[in-house]
Amino acid sequence: MLEGVVVPLVTPMSEPGIPSAAAAEPLLAAMASAGIERLMLLGSNGEGPLIPYDLAGEYVAGVVKQWRELVPGGVIMVNVTAAGTQESGRRAADAAAAGADALVSSPPTFFRHRDDEVIAHFAALGTYGLPVAAYNTPRSTPLNRAIVDALVAMPHLIGVKDSSGDPSTVASLLAAPGLQVSQGDEQHLADALRAGAHGITPGIANLAPRLALELAADPTDHLQHLATALTAIHKIRPGVPTVKALLHTRGLCPPHSSPPLTPCTPAELNNLLQTVEPLEPYLIRQVGTGCGGR
Repeated sequence: MLEGVVVPLVTPMSEPGIPSAAAAEPLLAAMASAGIERLMLLGSNGEGPLIPYDLAGEYVAGVVKQWRELVPGGVIMVNVTAAGTQESGRRAADAAAAGADALVSSPPTFFRHRDDEVIAHFAALGTYGLPVAAYNTPRSTPLNRAIVDALVAMPHLIGVKDSSGDPSTVASLLAAPGLQVSQGDEQHLADALRAGAHGITPGIANLAPRLALELAADPTDHLQHLATALTAIHKIRPGVPTVKALLHTRGLCPPHSSPPLTPCTPAELNNLLQTVEPLEPYLIRQVGTGCGGR
């Protein structure tokens, strides 16, 4: 599930805060044309925590249906992270009903939780019939060694997406038996792959899937340098609105985000376009415009 490139897909919206599988059609087609096989929906790049439960299920079902047609055998993982296990469970049940291939979850958010509470949360996610990948985001409750040891013993737990940015954490995860590891920190993609990580889950793959695929296949310093250069967009305007603004200029995604996120200003967009211009050969394009990313 976590091998190669997993794209943590942005969530196209018909209007601010309203996810739309129909609005995702151009982006999904371009991802398929680029050679992408694995998507993660509703992660941090997908604004998952900002999208209400009652709007998420229909969106996931629509995207799964399209992806099955575009990429037979492709994989869709759905992030179900929430403030509590019950809410995560509701999202997990909908993802399973929609035909998703796997679930992704951080420990419950907002509060710092004890090890036994985090372990119980991941055990509960095993009741929905899907493999589960843990999402290590240390801003809430980090996955320490005691938690990881317990996760390894769970038959439904397949791996960890690590966004800690800490090489020692990646090394510790890689030492855990039977655990797939995907690097989410865009500054250390090549380092993690060379250390033995099974794959990468970089937000920049929304804009440059070809670059992500090449880096996963050949983690050179040159390709890492290009990936790092692309992350400079977040120095202009941090977060998802930057990615959506650039995708919108390419006809691939409406610029809308979930409140309180607001669109980029014209000045920000102008700076963003100048920043990504040197990476144009790697940038995603609409299918039929000469480059799907491949």
